[in-house]
Amino acid sequence: MAIKTHDVEWVEETPMNFWEATFLPAVFDGLRITGGHVTNFKTVTELYPEQQPTLPTHYRGVHRLNRDDKGRVKCVACMMCATACPARCIEIVAQEAPKDDPNWADRDKFPKSFVIDQLKCIYCGMCEEACPVDSIELTHLYDLTGMSREEMMFDKEKLLSVYDQTKDSGVDPIRTHKGALGHASDFTNLHTLGPATSVRGDDRSANAASSGVISN
Repeated sequence: MAIKTHDVEWVEETPMNFWEATFLPAVFDGLRITGGHVTNFKTVTELYPEQQPTLPTHYRGVHRLNRDDKGRVKCVACMMCATACPARCIEIVAQEAPKDDPNWADRDKFPKSFVIDQLKCIYCGMCEEACPVDSIELTHLYDLTGMSREEMMFDKEKLLSVYDQTKDSGVDPIRTHKGALGHASDFTNLHTLGPATSVRGDDRSANAASSGVISN
């Protein structure tokens, strides 16, 4: 539908006066602001590393792998984090849990290896959101350095050591205690699902010998 003429409002540009046309007022305003910054001797720079920064609560830093109540790695090797990762920096190799070990009776598998390439990671937190058992989390550790690429490859043992380092720090507490493994493992209280649709007994399409063919 075309726009009606009375719905169109024309805006005229405000004409500049002589001084505005010379741009001198804008130049002096800029010099005034610059001079105010130059003559302001109040220190606003943090003297790192002597002064450590105060990070926001939602800061996403170095990853960690959480442990469960038995001290095992909480990860169940479902590959959800590696699938959700946009940088493709997570590599997981799953291993079947030993059936003859009672400590692993509640697990089908666990990660044999879990490696995160910190140089590829963009610290978006998608792995943390995708994890169904709250195993992987991003901490407030920010001073991540390494002399080689190999040092920036965090394997399972290194990620678990980050958990041991940060769990009692006060800024990176364990964020959930839902069940032994997490909310994805609480299968006992799931409601029974009913059929999405009900079919009447006299429905001719349901009683047809071939799908898509209705006999008279």
